[in-house]
Amino acid sequence: MFSVLVLVLGIESSCDETGVALYDSELGLLAHALHSQDAMHRDYGGVVPELASRDHIKHVLPLLQQVLQQAGVSRTAIDAIAFTRGPGLAGALLVGASIANGLGLALRKPAIGIHHLEGHLLSPLLVQNPPSFPFVALLVSGGHTQLMYVADVGIYKILGETLDDAVGEAFDKTAKLLGLNYPGGPEVSRLAELGTPGAVSLPRPMLYSGNLNFSFSGLKTAVLMHLRRSGSNICEQTKANLARSFVDAAVEVLTAKAVSALQRTGISRLIVAGGVSANCQLRESLHAAAKGKFDVYYPDLALCTDNGAMIALAGALRLQRNPKVVNMSYSFTVKPRWDLSAADPWGS
Repeated sequence: MFSVLVLVLGIESSCDETGVALYDSELGLLAHALHSQDAMHRDYGGVVPELASRDHIKHVLPLLQQVLQQAGVSRTAIDAIAFTRGPGLAGALLVGASIANGLGLALRKPAIGIHHLEGHLLSPLLVQNPPSFPFVALLVSGGHTQLMYVADVGIYKILGETLDDAVGEAFDKTAKLLGLNYPGGPEVSRLAELGTPGAVSLPRPMLYSGNLNFSFSGLKTAVLMHLRRSGSNICEQTKANLARSFVDAAVEVLTAKAVSALQRTGISRLIVAGGVSANCQLRESLHAAAKGKFDVYYPDLALCTDNGAMIALAGALRLQRNPKVVNMSYSFTVKPRWDLSAADPWGS
């Protein structure tokens, strides 16, 4: 059905960002647009699923039109539509899935359900000098913290993962404890820049566990206990010191586990993806650890959070490797919970 070259529209709507993009397998990323719901959810201190779903409905079609105009192509030029099938918020996923399949039916083009994490772990392939397979992937976001061995598109093995809170979730919860705005991760990182290293002693959970798993719930609890001991009149410098100690602890664990994964697999290429991959302290730590030992790849900062570009890319790579497996029936389900390593995203 397809030649090697394909033009894929990507739609991402798994949580609180609406992303639409066009990816050409020969020319690369042609256009992408993103709408963030951060301002809408800030008053609630976190994502409200019903509001998120309604906001996706409001913005996905205008973003689609914006991307088509920016790329200078018509809808009929699209070869396939890739959408995030899961994991994520059920209602939010249904918005993207229904738009993708409706558009596919209208254009008689296939709609491809993509695993959200597959989009993230392949997103560094969008950079100018992308890594080659195989590589180790460190996926760090609000919902996931995993180390994965990536042999090729669709061939993934989990090396380690968090046993409780994801690191992004721990960042957000720590931000709330410190009275910072939502989304908390960037706020904690900025406040940490003003803190004194080592001023507060916090644990490094599972640093010496002997495996590649993570745990961040206890680190967040340690922040809470320190705040309780400090009393209600905590000064801003003390908050900054606590933020610095939290960030240093989380980054040290992430770096150590990533380096260990590279050593165990014998691979010298690490990709870091997901929202926390934009964290400046994590990048500095990995850069220092990598000198002369391994190469580190990140998505562009604009593509670290959820976006349509990574979904379009994953869809294009899937089509190139298996052009016969496409959905032309336009019946679909979404998967709010979906283990990337347990099932082929092409399957049920």
